[in-house]
Amino acid sequence: MPELAEVSRIVHFLRQHLVGKTLSKVSVQNDDIIYGKAGTTAAEFQKAMEGKKVVGAGQQGKYFWLAMSSPPHAVMHFGMAGWLKIRNADTYYYRTDKPEDKEWPPKYWKFLLETDEDPKTEAAFVDFRRLGRIRLVDCPAEEIRKYSPLKENGPDPVADKDIVTEEWLAKKLRSKKVPVKALLLDQANISGIGNWMGDEILYHAKIHPEQYSNTLNDDQIKELHSALHYVCSTSVDLLADSEKFPADWLFKHRWSKGKKNASCMLPNGEKITFLTVGGRTSAVVPSVQKKTGSVAKDISSDDVSNAPSKSKRKRAPAIKEESEPDTSEEDAKPKKTEPKRQNRKSIKTEDEDEAKTKPVEAEPSNRRRSSRLRK
Repeated sequence: MPELAEVSRIVHFLRQHLVGKTLSKVSVQNDDIIYGKAGTTAAEFQKAMEGKKVVGAGQQGKYFWLAMSSPPHAVMHFGMAGWLKIRNADTYYYRTDKPEDKEWPPKYWKFLLETDEDPKTEAAFVDFRRLGRIRLVDCPAEEIRKYSPLKENGPDPVADKDIVTEEWLAKKLRSKKVPVKALLLDQANISGIGNWMGDEILYHAKIHPEQYSNTLNDDQIKELHSALHYVCSTSVDLLADSEKFPADWLFKHRWSKGKKNASCMLPNGEKITFLTVGGRTSAVVPSVQKKTGSVAKDISSDDVSNAPSKSKRKRAPAIKEESEPDTSEEDAKPKKTEPKRQNRKSIKTEDEDEAKTKPVEAEPSNRRRSSRLRK
């Protein structure tokens, strides 16, 4: 699933290619899930957007929006596999070399936008899994974050640095007894952090993902706060281009899980293991991330040897793992956990529910469709 860094990448391109331009034509395809579950219809979206000028683009975590010259405004979420393509622009963050990926309009499009300039700019929201969300928010553009679904979510660590202070983080951690990884992934706490970013933050903070949040000491909280801002700001500044990520990041070496004859270790020889925390598979370096307090459970060798394999994503110069916790109005609320019940997930996601109950469209055959940046 696109996380804070990847969504920031698309906002960058929206500002570059669409902001300041008028939408002369908006084409839509009706979808009762992508539009309907967000409380609107394709026809309503078309009517609200066509003929208006795009005056801004913004982001809060995994949500992003287009601010129009008059309300309502489009607020969107990519779900597990959605994306926004701009014709002849390098918006994607993984390699795609299939001829059909060059077609326009692209397959599985939900809306197409065309500007009134010459040459025109064309953009498309695509989602073959139909787990993304497109909605209209009727409010002044500067107040979008005060309305659902954004108001139910936590602060964005990049946009809201003045809120996500060390003191704020300490209070948040000590107010809950949940694995620290699960707390980071819960969008009601902090917006935008998904699986790979959560692992990277905890690796740099030298904190074990299973350790209960309320057992972290002052020094650990300080390190976590520093790592949180370092990973989020760096990945956003680099437009989620993994080729430019620092060489010492866990991200560079975490993708060999479950692959035959693959080495699950860092270049310095430190072993990478995998376990499940809060319903998510986590990459951990035990020699660095020590358990210094009570944890949700102890891992065994089975957590490593039985971990499923994942496809590898590449970033092309010219271009969720597992699903991440989505941030719909329903799952943005704080989740309660029961630590003694080891099989209970601390976060339940809209994406996971949809994926289990609605196999709505076939995934394109013979295509690498990863939702994680990989080297």
